[in-house]
Amino acid sequence: MSEAVKTPDTILQVQDLNVKFSLRGRVLHAIRGVTLDVQRGESLAIVGESGSGKTVLTKTFMGLLDQNGWVDSGSIHFEGEDLAAFKTEKDWLRIRGRKIAMVLQDPMTSLNPLKTIGGQIGEALELHQGLKGPAADQRIQEILLDVGIEEPARRMKQYPHQFSGGMRQRVVIAIAIACQSRILICDEPTTALDVTIQAQILQLIRDLIHKYELTAIYITHDLGVVANIADRIAVMYAGDIVEIGTCEEIFFDPRHPYTWALLSSLPQLGRKGEALYAIKGTPPNLFNEIKGDAFAPRNPYALNIDFEQRPPYFDVSPTHKVRSWLLDPRAPKVEPPESLKRIQAQGGSFYEHC
Repeated sequence: MSEAVKTPDTILQVQDLNVKFSLRGRVLHAIRGVTLDVQRGESLAIVGESGSGKTVLTKTFMGLLDQNGWVDSGSIHFEGEDLAAFKTEKDWLRIRGRKIAMVLQDPMTSLNPLKTIGGQIGEALELHQGLKGPAADQRIQEILLDVGIEEPARRMKQYPHQFSGGMRQRVVIAIAIACQSRILICDEPTTALDVTIQAQILQLIRDLIHKYELTAIYITHDLGVVANIADRIAVMYAGDIVEIGTCEEIFFDPRHPYTWALLSSLPQLGRKGEALYAIKGTPPNLFNEIKGDAFAPRNPYALNIDFEQRPPYFDVSPTHKVRSWLLDPRAPKVEPPESLKRIQAQGGSFYEHC
């Protein structure tokens, strides 16, 4: 993936993006040269450990970086504009909420406890579509029904504390889809929910993506969550995309040792009486310059060159690219962990257990 190739179906194109933060007089390099293209109508999942840069990357698409963060270089092309060049809040208001919306992971902190549910959805409608009064109320009720909240005329007058966790998350989704944006970013949308409600929320998002013809970007640390919903998966580590491919390629033919480690950590692959696999070590300190492959110190398959030179992207297929020296023709042949063979053995039935 040395360069993202823009096609008529590319809705968002990120090119060599670098994002930095200033903290206590030091500079943290959070996003390190990411290149990524998002296709119109697809569901793309970005996965990786906490702190890998998933949320920071997607916040740059909406101008939501903290005040001490900035886009140092690179571009983000969306509908003929470079979002990385935006400087004012006025610029971002044309995009944020109206064309690119986000479902945040914690509805408890996403919703204002002092405002009614209808009032909070209505804010988005008034700001981006100019809807007020009866027209706004009617649209609010339609949206609440779309997200599975019955009796919308009554419920829109209630406050967040009168809703369960799952229902609050539905309200957060309602706010995100209110203005019929082009791209919906879902940042760990099921983290605070129990397993049964998680499945319901994911199915709801799938239905809404189909109904509103949205492009979806999921952010998660759990590969199991996206097994049934993603068309493509991008694996992030230390502010970089180290592997990207279709869902089937990532699950059944992963090539990067970090992807192997994430998959091996899935509870679905655990066996009774055996300890669940855990990745040893900790991610690198992004205050420091990273030499070579960022994953090398934690990688049991690391080559000498991994500690010296950052690997380029190698093409496994037209849709599958990996940043690993193990794919260099000169590298020794390395077999993936035994646990991953269980995924291949299960085949399509693997998804049923996720």
